[in-house]
Amino acid sequence: MDPDRRKKGSAGGRPVSFDPALYTRRNTVERFFQKIKTWRGLATRYDKSPQSYEAGLRLRAAAMWLRTLPSTT
Repeated sequence: MDPDRRKKGSAGGRPVSFDPALYTRRNTVERFFQKIKTWRGLATRYDKSPQSYEAGLRLRAAAMWLRTLPSTT
């Protein structure tokens, strides 16, 4: 670690290896998972078998995708 950063302590700013593009992609993925977790069955993992949990994930993803489609009326 850079000695100047140590002197600054918590006010030292971003880490040396900060990559804005990587942070943007990571943020997108984290926000997607938060949207998935708004469905209570997936957030609490009521579905114990892997097959039923995956089915719930697919159902939630399909519902999210359908909301992105433009209305035809």
